[in-house]
Amino acid sequence: MLALSFWKKSSSRRKRFVAIGVSFLLLFVIAVSGVMTPLTPEDAQSLNDQLEQTQQDIQSMSLLSGGLKIFTNNFLISLVLFVPLVGPFFGIFVMHNTGMVIAAQSITAPTHPPPMLVLLILFIFPFTWMEFLAYSVAFSESIWLLWRIIQRKGKSELVNALILILVCLLTLLAAAFIEMTLIKSLI
Repeated sequence: MLALSFWKKSSSRRKRFVAIGVSFLLLFVIAVSGVMTPLTPEDAQSLNDQLEQTQQDIQSMSLLSGGLKIFTNNFLISLVLFVPLVGPFFGIFVMHNTGMVIAAQSITAPTHPPPMLVLLILFIFPFTWMEFLAYSVAFSESIWLLWRIIQRKGKSELVNALILILVCLLTLLAAAFIEMTLIKSLI
């Protein structure tokens, strides 16, 4: 009852921040579920081989080309996340698969670090926070947009959606170049 009272008394802006925070936690839990998914050694090796190929391709690119490739991939994911109804299901799929790839990388690494530790270590890097934040914004806005469409206020919510798409674009662009700069500094 207290939570419902809080929600009713909160401004639209505060509700959006709460929704983004809840989305962030939900997407993290989904990634954890992927990390905890049991993988056969063959499946882990297959996922890791695909990841290594992608990493090699990006490492061979210039800072600009690699940054744009990372950005394009992440921004396309976020755009799909904005789609009402489809976006949240796609987000669940992407985050679960992300967790599985992290688990595969851990399983195939010579030292076999715990997959959960690898996921947590990724949060040392600012680009991880930025990507999760952008995906959380898109995920929560998808739900807001669906709710506004149900209320027959979809057109007015489109302005918010466009602003948030721009926020995600800028966040993911910065994250991609931070990530690519780190990649280039390590090789």
